[in-house]
Amino acid sequence: MTELISGAATPGHPIQGVTLYSFTRAFHGRRYDLEGLIRKVAADGLGPGLEIIGFSSFRGFPDLDDEFVDWFRALVEETGLVLTSCAVNTDVGIRRDRLLTDDELIAYMERQITTAARLGFPLARVQISLSPDAMERLLPLAERLDIVLAIEIHAHHHPHHPQVVSLRERYETLGSPLLGFVADWGTTTSGLAPSMVEAYRRRGASAELLEAADQLWKQYYAEGPPPTEPAHGERFGAFIGLAAQHGSPELGIDLAINATGLFGPAPVESWLEILPWVRHVHGKFFGIDERGEEPSVPVRALVAQLVEEGYDGAISSEYEGWHWNYWDDAFDIVTAEQAVQRDAAVNAGSAMVLDADQAREQLRAHLASLRVPG
Repeated sequence: MTELISGAATPGHPIQGVTLYSFTRAFHGRRYDLEGLIRKVAADGLGPGLEIIGFSSFRGFPDLDDEFVDWFRALVEETGLVLTSCAVNTDVGIRRDRLLTDDELIAYMERQITTAARLGFPLARVQISLSPDAMERLLPLAERLDIVLAIEIHAHHHPHHPQVVSLRERYETLGSPLLGFVADWGTTTSGLAPSMVEAYRRRGASAELLEAADQLWKQYYAEGPPPTEPAHGERFGAFIGLAAQHGSPELGIDLAINATGLFGPAPVESWLEILPWVRHVHGKFFGIDERGEEPSVPVRALVAQLVEEGYDGAISSEYEGWHWNYWDDAFDIVTAEQAVQRDAAVNAGSAMVLDADQAREQLRAHLASLRVPG
């Protein structure tokens, strides 16, 4: 049963959570298997919310047998965690000879979404390569399974990007709480991560290159997010050229991917227009400094915005610094970032939800309703 709620928002109480993606380095290094990671998250109090990427964590996904599904659901119940989101992929290029047709893509998504629902997830994160028409075609499946489909807005996209605008317009027409967005904080960063800069230094980047990259990123930050795909392409190419100019052409593509694909320059207030359609949040961050703060993501402002706008869904702390930071412990970093979130919520006149029973009930209500201006 779903309903639309009109009117001003009351203060929100975001649910604390984490995605296992934050611990990819530990998982790939076989320090933990899937069960070990889930138990570690519960023991360290990094939940109650738990997000998992289907293809990353479930061997054979989406073709999982009933025995595994039952085992997984029992493990989650035993640990007292609350499933928030299963990330599924829109891989239009999985064939070697051609891209998937629209019908093939829909069938591919249906298999993944169905499995996410079988596993007990109330929301499937899908990707922005799905068109408004595709989302509308998938809505009947979402209704049958009672699962939310939320397209992730991830840098280099942003709330005012033409693709996002067209999706939002279709959502407004359809008016279903089962369609929406996942807001990724990497869209609204305030600078390049110091740990990434340090990683490039260790790889041989000169001080001049690192300074030039920082200044170029700040220029784009001042200009705002790229309005079109060609504009993004120009920025991508500029970082490649910068690396070549400073004697490190081998770093160019990697630098361009990170600087334009992980560190989006959209302002925090840009989320306001689509927040009614935000069903889940990726609390993307890259590290914690000596002051106990995130130096490149305005975590406090983002949490305050969610509280002020009445957001009662989950925030999955998504530590992405693991891509380059091999010298710090991801569990400690996530613990520190979640402390910032909790403090920010208190400062905004609210509190993060840490109790599993409260989180479960609140998440169910959040996903079953949709706040619309009125």
